[in-house]
Amino acid sequence: LTLPQFVQLMDNFVGEDISLSTVKRLTAFIKREYKQTKEEKKKQLEKVHRMTHVAQRKQLLEALFEKWDGNICGSLDLEEVVAVLRKFKGGMAKEALMSAKEQLCSQYPQLSRVGKLSPKAFQTFLELFASKFTDNEDETIDNLVKFLTTSVEQSHTKSLQNPARRKWLQDIQQTAETSGTSMEPVYNAVIKVLSQDMEVHGNNKRISAYIALLEENQLSPEQGQVLLRYVACTADDAPYVLNRVLHRDMKGVSFAAIDQGKPIYVPRVELHGNIHFWNSDQPEEERKGSLLVLPLYDSHWRVFGILGLDTLWDECHESIFLTHEITFYEGVCHAFSKAYHHICMRENVLQVAVTALDWLYPRTPSIHAVTTYLVVPGKDEVLQEKNYTLCKVITTDNRGQKEIHKSPVFLLREENLLRDYLFKCTDSSEVTLISVYGEHHIAVPLHDLSGKTLGIFDISIGQHKKLPPQEQKDLQKMLKMAQAACSEILQRSLEETEPTQVLEAERVAHMRHAGILFHRFMLQELRECV
Repeated sequence: LTLPQFVQLMDNFVGEDISLSTVKRLTAFIKREYKQTKEEKKKQLEKVHRMTHVAQRKQLLEALFEKWDGNICGSLDLEEVVAVLRKFKGGMAKEALMSAKEQLCSQYPQLSRVGKLSPKAFQTFLELFASKFTDNEDETIDNLVKFLTTSVEQSHTKSLQNPARRKWLQDIQQTAETSGTSMEPVYNAVIKVLSQDMEVHGNNKRISAYIALLEENQLSPEQGQVLLRYVACTADDAPYVLNRVLHRDMKGVSFAAIDQGKPIYVPRVELHGNIHFWNSDQPEEERKGSLLVLPLYDSHWRVFGILGLDTLWDECHESIFLTHEITFYEGVCHAFSKAYHHICMRENVLQVAVTALDWLYPRTPSIHAVTTYLVVPGKDEVLQEKNYTLCKVITTDNRGQKEIHKSPVFLLREENLLRDYLFKCTDSSEVTLISVYGEHHIAVPLHDLSGKTLGIFDISIGQHKKLPPQEQKDLQKMLKMAQAACSEILQRSLEETEPTQVLEAERVAHMRHAGILFHRFMLQELRECV
């Protein structure tokens, strides 16, 4: 138990109407009776050492990946990494290398298609390679890191560009983490980063930028099963591009970039012959410049949209995109994909909560209201543990009527003293029981995969000190299934292999309706009981 968890456990145990003398007696009893054997202490120290070691190795390999990823693309070329590793130990480890590569490709089947290593796949590859040697694995990893670090070279220009560019890419991710379930701030952050980079590293070229996402084409499938909807763009292009739709049978190179899974660069659009110009007001003779279309990948290396840039607004019609710009834009695509799927993960958690509450309400008439919150991390990295806000996302009344808050409603700790129990629940990741002005509340955390608080159900049961036995049982069942569904969603967002789908509805929905997961776990438990 952490300190906040221990305090919350004791607080729940003694209840609210307890005398100070009783608390003192309980404290003295615990001090007297609690004993830890040498074996328990040894196991605890070994566990702490093991966790610290794993964290340090992860940090070491992430730093190596970042150093190697000089262009900030978010991935490394598999064959380039293999070519460098062939020289390890004077080229005497080629057999071990091929064996590790074979294992890696069986673990990440998409590698044979895309040939790109994510940070996680890169770490797995080095660990597999290190495990092939008879030496101590930790020593081998250390030697590998030293060898690879000296093999990575960067030009002076890249070194000057990259700190600013890395910071901008981090801004995109931070925007996603602090925006609740709203995608709009993420779109704005991407457009802002592209504009900043053009000012600092792109000779102040005037660019247009736009994001388009793939959707199922339900209205006119004869034009193709999927379409591209333009969801964000630079301000000057909004009247012509925003919310517009591109079909496969229309002019353009976007679907070619999607099908080929790689960027398509058109240096002179006026000579290409297959470019779709959204701005019909622009005279044909002025339609000159460069066009770049980059595919957006999810963690399974499936394309889900495109990022497009062009210089049609630039007065210098000879403007082109340089290699260092194109590779940085690939990094922007990677950062946007992470941010986009972070928001999608939160939306899926929200959908699970909605489904869980729909299931609960007919069975628990004693519940007066349930308010659902998501934990939003603060921007101060040093104070990350304490520096957070709670984002109110769902309010449910005693009839089960729900209000889903599309615009974030944030709660700060210092401004909500009467709701401090919610922050205690977040800090401890434990159930918190409290009475506020005679109204009894049960605050229940939803955990992420590391055990930290991801969200909270604030359950009001009015004047009742506890729920009737059957209602309590149904509440516990709902919370268990909601937690299982959320853990599955989080696991899927981390993994780079295809998820296992149990129900046919999951295959049809492709996780667009995450609430199906709640019913899947409920059904699985029912089967186990039978």
